[in-house]
Amino acid sequence: MSAKSMIMKSSMEITGSRATRTMEIKTWIVGDDKSFTEYLSPAREKGTKMLKLNKQLWIYSPSTDRTIQISGHMLRQSMMGSDMSYEDMMNDTPLQEQYKAEVTGEENIEGRKCWVVNLTSTVTDINYYSQKFWVDEERYVPLKMQQFAKSGKQLKEITLSDIRKVQGRWYPMVMIYKDTLKEGKGTRFTISGIQFDVAIPENVFNKGNLK
Repeated sequence: MSAKSMIMKSSMEITGSRATRTMEIKTWIVGDDKSFTEYLSPAREKGTKMLKLNKQLWIYSPSTDRTIQISGHMLRQSMMGSDMSYEDMMNDTPLQEQYKAEVTGEENIEGRKCWVVNLTSTVTDINYYSQKFWVDEERYVPLKMQQFAKSGKQLKEITLSDIRKVQGRWYPMVMIYKDTLKEGKGTRFTISGIQFDVAIPENVFNKGNLK
């Protein structure tokens, strides 16, 4: 699922206790250290922008006309009220650089044969100590993921569906994130368009683009 670069249009549907709101987003990504995100709608969030450079994240809010840097423990807070944290959004480091993996069995997910893969972290500075993946044996994409703290307590569950072939690779177009520590139905992330390995100008990832 990793690529040298990608441009993605998506929507994020956040279901709260009182209402559901949907945000339209466009994101430009290069590797695991550069990304620029712009919120296109609704009016309340339109013009909000996020810039990630390495481990640093800046957010511009048009309502206050201010840019703030998110760092440290703040990265583990909810992003825009969703079940995803800022850290979830920022971390695109290849798994083999952070975890050791072991295939522990086989199970069926939605009629698809999957390997059950347990991942245990090999680094200390990481948001999930261990993870469990159910990986489609034919298409090599995860259909379900669970993420755990060092204590063994489950923190998140992600289900991935609507797997489509894009530029020769299988990719999930719908992902539902569920923070298992809070109430609610979770956050539905739907990709409406995606391009892999495209040339993205360096000036896209400029702090001056936040305003």
